[in-house]
Amino acid sequence: MNGSQDVDPTLVLLTVEEAARRLRIGRTTCFRLVLAGEIESVTVGRLRRVPADALPAYVAKLRHRSAVAA
Repeated sequence: MNGSQDVDPTLVLLTVEEAARRLRIGRTTCFRLVLAGEIESVTVGRLRRVPADALPAYVAKLRHRSAVAA
């Protein structure tokens, strides 16, 4: 294991930072996508979390858009 780069694949809810690392995008970009509703998120108390299964859904949406645009 190499510190903060390790991601537990069993996590159900991710921080926005963890989601950004999994998508290999910047934290700010990920926050923008979450706030725009592009990536699904939920609130737990005062915390914003991204369901782990929202990431494959987001990627599928991107792939669909690319296929339609081609």
